[in-house]
Amino acid sequence: MTTGYWCVLAAALLPYVFTLLAKAGGHRYNNHAPREFLEKQAGYRKRAHWTQLNSFEAFPAFAAAVIIAHLAGTAQGTIDTLAIAFIIIRILYGVLYLADLAALRSLAWMAGLGVVIALFISAA
Repeated sequence: MTTGYWCVLAAALLPYVFTLLAKAGGHRYNNHAPREFLEKQAGYRKRAHWTQLNSFEAFPAFAAAVIIAHLAGTAQGTIDTLAIAFIIIRILYGVLYLADLAALRSLAWMAGLGVVIALFISAA
């Protein structure tokens, strides 16, 4: 497996890190109504929930971009560099979201989108 493909796996698992943060502590977790429980969280736990939702949303485009770049014959070093950059940016995005640094978080979000676009362009 290539580094790019490993990054797809990392991106698929990353939302669950934030899920754990959202569910840890606070009110007692209710597995009978997990979505209702998460919507009632506050502070960093609520932001961790929002981060996990956004991470799930960002995953399909990233995974498609990596796979399409591979299929199109993009240089492996380019794919790997961009894929690693995406993972680092998404981790930074989550940290900024948890810290409630909205403007910086939005910049990180845009940078992640830029990486996805760069992967698609590299496949052209």
